[in-house]
Amino acid sequence: MVVAGIFLLIRFSPLINQNQPAATACLCLGAITTLFAALCALSQTDIKKIVAYSTSSQLGLMIVTIGLNQPQLAFLHISTHAFFKAILFLCSGSIIHNLNDGQDIRSMGGLHKTLPSTTSCLTIGSIALTGIPFLSGFYSKDVIIESINMSYTNSWALITTLLATIFTAIYSLRIIKFVSLGQPRHQPLPHINENNTPLTNSLKRLA
Repeated sequence: MVVAGIFLLIRFSPLINQNQPAATACLCLGAITTLFAALCALSQTDIKKIVAYSTSSQLGLMIVTIGLNQPQLAFLHISTHAFFKAILFLCSGSIIHNLNDGQDIRSMGGLHKTLPSTTSCLTIGSIALTGIPFLSGFYSKDVIIESINMSYTNSWALITTLLATIFTAIYSLRIIKFVSLGQPRHQPLPHINENNTPLTNSLKRLA
């Protein structure tokens, strides 16, 4: 349901692209959305809110792509985004459950020792979100950014979208640093484990 509006815009893209003001509105609103949501994700310390704002930022990027008259790229990004964002939400839920509903990334750390599979999948999902080569995010985000750079669009939308992409990389690396690396900053919990086989198998398949 999150991407239902984007899918509707993709279906209406032939009409949008025949109307230049509508295409410009999509481009500018998408650029504003992706930058604002990325800034919100940077300012959050709740792991669920970071992933949720990240989703909003990627939706803005899809709207930018529709404004560039590239609906097929927007649909490709919907498809690739579904996989790495599913990993991020599942990993976040698993970590929150193991930390007795603790959601603040400042009170995590060192989980690569106690939850190796979960943190490995979290790392894969985060670097896929940044568009690291040969992961799923690379095959859609890189083409979108290349299309923006090669198109005759206004420089304001271009700079805004590129800034949002940089912020995406920053908050993704921030999640990895605060959750997986360093020393544990949470209270000792005896039941931290990965004995939930269905969840672990799902994460491995998505990774």
